[in-house]
Amino acid sequence: MNHAKQPKDAPFSRRAFLHGGALMLGGLLMGRPAWVEAGTKRPILRIGMVADVHHADHPVRGRTGGPDNINLYRQSMGKFREAVERFKIEKPDFVVELGDFIDKAPTLEQEMEHLRNIEKVYAGVRCERHYVLGNHCVDALNKEEFFDITEARAPHYSFDAGGFHFVILDSCFTEELEPYGRSNWDWTNANLPPDQLDWLVRDLGKTGLPTIVLAHQRLDGDTRYDVRNAAAARKIMAESGKVSAVFQGHSHRNDYRQVDGIHYITLVAVVAGHGSENSGYSMVSLHGDASIRIDGFRLQQNLFLEK
Repeated sequence: MNHAKQPKDAPFSRRAFLHGGALMLGGLLMGRPAWVEAGTKRPILRIGMVADVHHADHPVRGRTGGPDNINLYRQSMGKFREAVERFKIEKPDFVVELGDFIDKAPTLEQEMEHLRNIEKVYAGVRCERHYVLGNHCVDALNKEEFFDITEARAPHYSFDAGGFHFVILDSCFTEELEPYGRSNWDWTNANLPPDQLDWLVRDLGKTGLPTIVLAHQRLDGDTRYDVRNAAAARKIMAESGKVSAVFQGHSHRNDYRQVDGIHYITLVAVVAGHGSENSGYSMVSLHGDASIRIDGFRLQQNLFLEK
C-alpha cells in the first residue's frame, strides 16, 4: 500500500492509506458491490457520493492547472448517469450530491429546466438522497427555487442513520451574510453565518453519535477554495470530539488532509475532463470500528481511513 499524499503543511498520518487502483478505470460496470469485490466485511452504513456535476449547456471552459481541469458541461449529464447506474448496483443506504449540481444558464427559466432534468436522473438512484448547496446551484436561481425543484430538505440540517450523525452545512453566503442567489456571489468568498455556527455547536452538543460533516466549499485550509471563516468551523468540530470526517468538493480535485484528528476528504469533480473516464464518484463505507473506506470510481481516489 502507498500512503496517501498530504499537503506539505499537514502532519503525516499513518492511518490514511490509498488502497489499490480504481475499481473501475473504464469499460463495463462491475456487477457486484465494491465491498464484495474488495473482500471486506459488510459495513454498517454505505453512502454514494458525487460532487461538482455542473450540468449546463455551456461550451468547454478551461481552468488553470492544465488539460485535466477543462470543464465539459455538456458531458456532465452522461457522466452523472453512469454514477447513478453504479449506485443502483451498489444499493447504498443513501446518496449525497456535494454541491454545484448545475451551472449558470443564460436565463432563470433555462437554469430551472437544467435543474429539473438533472434531478430526474438523480431520482433514479431509488434511495434517500441528500443535497449540499454549491455556489453554482444558486446562480440565477435562489435557494428557495432550488428547494422547490429538488428533494433538498433545507440549506443546512442534520440527521441520523445507522448509528452515525450527519451534518450538512451551507456556506453559500456573501461577506455581508446575504444568501447566494441571482448571481450576487464571488466563488472565492464563501462564509458560514454566525447563527449557523451557533447551530453547529448546539447540534454537535446534542448528539452522542460519531459524526460526518458534508460541505461544498472546503473547510480544511485558508485557500481561495475554502470558506472564509473555516477556522471557526474547524475549532467547533475539533472541540466537540465527535466529528470523524468531513467530505467536501468545490476544488474539483482529489485531496486529503487530517486536521486536529479529523479526516478532510475532497472529492474529484464529475465535470472536469473530456470523456467518461474523466469523472469521479464514490461509495463510502462506515464500519463499526470507526474506520472509513472510500471506493472510488473513474478518477476518484480510493482511501482507507482509521480513527
